[in-house]
Amino acid sequence: MTPKRSFLDRVLPQSVGGQLLAMLLLALAITQGLGLILLTDERNRAVRAALGLEAAGRAANVALLLDDAPADLRAEILRAADSPLARFEVGPGPTAPHNSVDAAPFLDQIRQILGQPNREVLADIHALAVTPFAVPDNVPTAMRPMHQAMMAAHAEPIEMTLSIRLAGGDWLNVRTMFIRPGLQLSPQALLPLILMVLAVVLVAWATARRVVGPMRALAVGADRLGRGLDANPLPLTGPSEVRNTTYAFNRMQDRLTRFVSERTNMLAALSHDLRSPLTAMRLRIEMLDETEDSVRLKALVEEMQVMVEATLEFARGVAKTEPAATVDLSATLGDLVADAGGDRATLSRSSPVPATVRPHALNRALRNLIDNAVRYGGGAEVSLTKEPGFAVITVADKGPGLPEDQLEAVFEPFVRLEASRSRDTGGVGLGLAIARTIIQAHGGTIQLRNRTGGGLNAIVRLPVGGV
Repeated sequence: MTPKRSFLDRVLPQSVGGQLLAMLLLALAITQGLGLILLTDERNRAVRAALGLEAAGRAANVALLLDDAPADLRAEILRAADSPLARFEVGPGPTAPHNSVDAAPFLDQIRQILGQPNREVLADIHALAVTPFAVPDNVPTAMRPMHQAMMAAHAEPIEMTLSIRLAGGDWLNVRTMFIRPGLQLSPQALLPLILMVLAVVLVAWATARRVVGPMRALAVGADRLGRGLDANPLPLTGPSEVRNTTYAFNRMQDRLTRFVSERTNMLAALSHDLRSPLTAMRLRIEMLDETEDSVRLKALVEEMQVMVEATLEFARGVAKTEPAATVDLSATLGDLVADAGGDRATLSRSSPVPATVRPHALNRALRNLIDNAVRYGGGAEVSLTKEPGFAVITVADKGPGLPEDQLEAVFEPFVRLEASRSRDTGGVGLGLAIARTIIQAHGGTIQLRNRTGGGLNAIVRLPVGGV
């Protein structure tokens, strides 16, 4: 069952370097985005305050003129003060309904210019909702691009209404409007961001290389160790955690290498010590008169010798002392099928599949599988296919198959596929154990499956990249 991957696992790169770069760029985008928002907000506040203070100063100066001017000049003063974005009127009451929360700076500005801290002044500031409209026909052609750009920027208009009580009791009402500037991204503003992104990419790449390089070497070393290849100790590089892990791996590799070497030497001595007394026993039995007891004793000694040889062969398969070489798996299977006999084993035609293996050990494993298919299934049908990075070898027979609960148990040492204890039919139960040990030492897998129409499939998946 494939484990469920989280959202981050699905969207982020799979490598450490890619994830580190993605995280740094995400953090950079978040910080730069927040910084841009805050900077834009502060800029808008500053521009709005400057425009509002300018309008408040004009209104205060007009109020001073109206206080000192005769009544018949007020109309001319108001006309002179009017502009497309500011309208000045005098009325009996204020048009500003109240003071807005952020109106205090404007009120202080007006009272300071008037020189009367207690003068009644109202300032209402609010945003206007403006529906986009088309550029009027009477706008000159040269100015149309500017108008279109302004409308495309979705500028936000701000309206400020000021009401100042005049000396005669009337109110000066001023309505002005200004635009809150939108977000402006110029090449000069984008250049620091681009330089920062490049700096983050370079730092992330250098950091990832320093971290990922030793980790990749550690993975390769572990794979080589698992396949039984001799390997030099890995260099201690990278961060302290990676160096500590590499140091622990080197120590483990040294201990395993010494253990395998000591075991191989022990097996060589054991082979000599066991064979010598068995050979002596066989010679003494040959010198005895042939009786029922001598014949039975001779059979028991021969069975012991076969079991000793099979056990030593199994142990040698675990030891993995043979050097690796590149062979064609198709040619290897062809030779094994020919050895088994054309009437008992067949090989499906396949293209050459080169693989780096331990040739004698792999031949022993595949021969055991073919011999089992011939012995228990009446014949072996061998096929070779290729998958990305793997060669798949299938040895099929047409025998009775196996109960599902025994498909894994038969790989254990001394477990036999048939119930009798005769060496002529069942061997000593080490063939599949030897085969699995050798295949796993190559970094591969072996599996038994019952065929739909009867019989058994032995499926071997072998890496073709080397052992």
